[in-house]
Order: sequence, then C-alpha cells, then structure tokens
Amino acid sequence: MRDTFLPFSPPMLGDDEIDEVIDTLRSDWITTGPKTRRFEQEFAAKVDAPDALAVFSCTDAMQVALAALGVGPGDAVFTTTFTFCATAHVAVHLGATPVLVDVEPDTLNLDPSALRVAIERTLADGQLRPKVIMPVHYAGHPCDMVAIDAIAAEFGLHIVEDAAHAFPAALEDRTIGDPTAPSGLVRATAFSFYATKNIATAEGGMLTGPSDFIDEARLWALHGMSRDAWKRYGKGGSWFYEVVRPGFKCNMTDIQASIGLRQLPRLDGFQQRRGEVVARYREGLGELSEIELPTERAGITSARHLFPIRLHLDRLTIDRAGFMDRMAERNIGASVHFIPLHLHPYYRDRFDLAPEDFPVAWAQYQRLVSLPLNPRLTENDVDDVIEAVVEIVRHFRA
Repeated sequence: MRDTFLPFSPPMLGDDEIDEVIDTLRSDWITTGPKTRRFEQEFAAKVDAPDALAVFSCTDAMQVALAALGVGPGDAVFTTTFTFCATAHVAVHLGATPVLVDVEPDTLNLDPSALRVAIERTLADGQLRPKVIMPVHYAGHPCDMVAIDAIAAEFGLHIVEDAAHAFPAALEDRTIGDPTAPSGLVRATAFSFYATKNIATAEGGMLTGPSDFIDEARLWALHGMSRDAWKRYGKGGSWFYEVVRPGFKCNMTDIQASIGLRQLPRLDGFQQRRGEVVARYREGLGELSEIELPTERAGITSARHLFPIRLHLDRLTIDRAGFMDRMAERNIGASVHFIPLHLHPYYRDRFDLAPEDFPVAWAQYQRLVSLPLNPRLTENDVDDVIEAVVEIVRHFRA
C-alpha cells in the first residue's frame, strides 16, 4: 500500500510557466491584452480553426457561443445527460430549455439515434423551437459527429461542441475545433483549461468557430463593448466605446494566458505520457473479466483525458461505492465521471425525470470508476493503481 496519497489529476506546471507569469506581472498589462491574443492565435492554429476567443472558463465559452447564436426563451438545446452540469446550465441561463438525451453504451457519448427521437418529439410537441445540438466528447473520445452532423443538417440546427475533455482529439481527418459545418449552419467548439485538463491555466477556456462568429462572440464575452481595454488604453487606442450587446464578463487575463502559452508547447509530451499510462493500464487490467476498459473506436484520436473503467457488478460482491472506498484506503485518488444530469435535484424536479428515463446513462453510471490519468504519474504510481484494482477485484470476486 502507498505511504502517500496519489492525487487524481494534478496540474503539470514548471519553471517556464512560472517565469512567463512573472514576466506578465512585471509588465504594464495583466488583464486581457497581448498575451491573451497570442494564446488565442496559437491555440487556433493547433486545432485548425481560423480564430479563437479566450475566456475565463469552458462554461463561459459555451455561454457566449449560445448567446452569439441568439439562443433564448422558447429554444431547445439538445445535449447529453452524461455531462457536467455546466453544459445544460448555460442554456438555462439564457432562458432556453435543455433537452436531455441518452448515450451510447460503449463510448458514453451522445447517442445519435436517441438525439433524433428527442428532436422529433420536441417538434411534435410544438412548445419549443429546436435550435442547437451540444454534443459532449466524453473522456476525450470524439462523438459520432458524422451522424450528428447529418441530423443537424436535416433539422437545421447549429452545433456547439463541449470539448472540455477533447483537446487534442480528432475524428478521421477533422480536428475537434475545426469549425467546418453543414451548409448554412454554425459549428463552434468550447474547450477547458481547468486545473485537471490536458493543459491548464488554473481556470480558463477557449471558443473556436468561423471568424465572423468569433467576432460576435467576442462582443458577448466583455459586456457587449465595441472596444476592449487593450484597444482603449493601448498606444494609439481611443477612449470611446459603445455597448452593442447585453454581454457578460468572461474575459481571460494575460496572467492566465501566460500559463497557457507555456503549456501549449508541452502538449505533445503530455499526450505521449498519457498514452503510455493508458497502455500500461490496458496491459495490467486487460485480463480482469470483472471490469470493462474504455472503448476506443477506429478512426478516432482520443485526447485520453479520462480512463473510466466499468465494474461488472454481477461478478463482484461489492458495489461501486465500496470499490471507491477500497481505492481510497489504498491512497489512490479515483473519481466518478459523471453523475448524470437527470439525477440531480434541479433537473430531476424541474423536468420531472426518473433515473430510468435514460436507461443507458443510469445503468453505466452505477458501475463507473475513473482511474488517475495525468502526465505526472510515475511508473511506480501506475503500478500502484493497477495493483490496487487487481487486489480489490480478486478479493471481492463473486
């Protein structure tokens, strides 16, 4: 057993990030300014997008994306129940209605067939206008965007991808973040740089999309002002501005961007290490019939943000809660992703939902455990995780 606790997903920061932050603190500009713009440009190039907007969080990226698309009261936003609450909250904040959809049993991503049923049911009911699809690339594995794009084109719905887990990820020859969309529709993608993500800025997010769409989103991200502070107070700037939208306060600071600028060049190394850890997990746990390892479909590049195993509870004399307790006893920081939205009191009560209304998400949630996955894991750390899982499974075999 380990002598010290193994954190689930600590950030990977070094002297380069610290030095860049110090450089910013010693400069004349610490809020949104030249380093934020540079981070936007470098990130956009990384995901094959023409432009990007840096904001304070992935939640903010989704919020301004929906606002820029004109989402409001009477609109339906279709998303998965198997996600963090922010994905649905942003629709609620704009007065729209999130319509929850079940997931595929293998990837736990938004199920295109269930999505179609939800859209058709909404149209038949006539109380809401279908407006946007918000797929979530769970654990870094891209959704079936070919099928979802076809549905979006058929019903004329915009797409806002929740890619909080999916940097960097790709589906066939399309990078997640590339704004190519069905004709006449907008595709935007929201990314997260929260402390646990594949690159981190402590808090932070990025929105990518077509250039004209990003221009509109940029207005919404800073009070709807026609000029930001850098344009007003920088050399040659003008004091004059106009408020043209009832915008939010979502801007990323140059302090955050400083960290991101030094994290981006390290991404390939981070991802290589994540891949090595995943390979070790698959090798060390692959023979256990009591657990199911994550699916990785052909033709995708996963960001490998999470490594969620699933317990075959019928083959064990312990439930998921008991398994988590035993991992904690062994000083292993495991977690669960996610508690489906329809189980939370707000969504359950507001929309009169029962656990069985989304049978796949409900069944899979009860047996999910996310193992530690981050580039700071040493070989000994990975061995400790594997050993803990194997010991618990063997001890509680049915």
